[in-house]
Amino acid sequence: MRFEHRAVPIALAAVLIDTIGFGIVMPVLPTLLMQLGHTDIEHATRVAGYMLVAFAGVQFFAGPVLGNLSDRFGRRPVLIYSMLSFGVDYALMAWAPTIGWLFLGRAIAGAAGAVYGPAGSVIADVTPPEKRAGTFALIGAAFGLGFILGPALGGLVSGWGVRAPFIVAGLLALLNALVMAVAMPETLKPENRRPFSLADAHIVGAFRPLFHAGVAGPLLLATFIFQLAHMVYPSTWSFWATARFGWSPREIGWSLAFVGFMSVIVQAGLTGRAVKALGERRTLLIGMASSAIAFIGYTLITAGWQAYALFVVSSLQGFVMPSVQGLLSRLVDATRQGQLQGGMGSMGSVSLILGPLMLTQALAFGIDHSFPGAAFALAAVLTLTATALVVWKVLGHVPPKEAPAAA
Repeated sequence: MRFEHRAVPIALAAVLIDTIGFGIVMPVLPTLLMQLGHTDIEHATRVAGYMLVAFAGVQFFAGPVLGNLSDRFGRRPVLIYSMLSFGVDYALMAWAPTIGWLFLGRAIAGAAGAVYGPAGSVIADVTPPEKRAGTFALIGAAFGLGFILGPALGGLVSGWGVRAPFIVAGLLALLNALVMAVAMPETLKPENRRPFSLADAHIVGAFRPLFHAGVAGPLLLATFIFQLAHMVYPSTWSFWATARFGWSPREIGWSLAFVGFMSVIVQAGLTGRAVKALGERRTLLIGMASSAIAFIGYTLITAGWQAYALFVVSSLQGFVMPSVQGLLSRLVDATRQGQLQGGMGSMGSVSLILGPLMLTQALAFGIDHSFPGAAFALAAVLTLTATALVVWKVLGHVPPKEAPAAA
């Protein structure tokens, strides 16, 4: 595969390692929480949910700050900071004597802002506007690959002890920071840098440059609604599969691995071609419509093999975020790409807080009333709403080739 710039594969490697680091601890986190809290699996599950909210809450505020800092100082130092912070986070979690220290580690990771925003800014810096959506899709492909490798690697190294996956994850993050320091060039040109401003370092300020574009508001709203619906997978999948099909942890793991595999195929192999042939707006519509169809299917199916058939349909939802990022990146100039990506990360954090709260309650209600597909029914309604908004407000809009550079 040919990249537009040698910084792109290094940024994608950061996303891959970040995702591996997250997935590698998944097999042992319940055991560690039960050990430290001297409690059962039910309470440990709730604590894990609170940790996710803590991470997302800190990231909500930190994402726009990091995005603006990357517009001032460049992408490279912010990416290095993020990976060093993740190294510290996993070191704390490997050493943590109490659950409180685990929360501190997650807060540090949230403050690091993850790496998706800076990685997206690197792509926006070096990729022509018409090719951005296809390149943005590689971030999703890296995430999907990490989602396959992470839990598998975690299961292997957990034989060394419940803390071992955290140590390995921390070492991977620190190794990636070293590679960036040695080999990654800066992609933000000096003439495209701008002063840091606290007035821009929040979610409203992050999207302020888009307010002049009539399509931006509806597109952002549709994206947020879609992200809320998409939270049905991380927040309810394991519980729904257990309640609906009686799947074992191994069967749930295989299903997640297959989802990751399909994500890699779609994001790395199909998204760029689809955008080139159809344009970002139509590709976005196909992705949202496919997601809605899959959610309706999950609501109704009665056999596990049917879920695998729907995985193929739902994999096309991988078209959505690259298309959105490609469209939005055209609406801001080169000095504010980091600000935009930070705002997108902040918006994702809100969905990470609200989505699981809504969808887990829908699942619990459905199970109590003999309708285990209730969470997916709610996700389908949300996605159909987002799709209708795209058709109504976005599909007929002609995007500019690129926003003019700031004076």
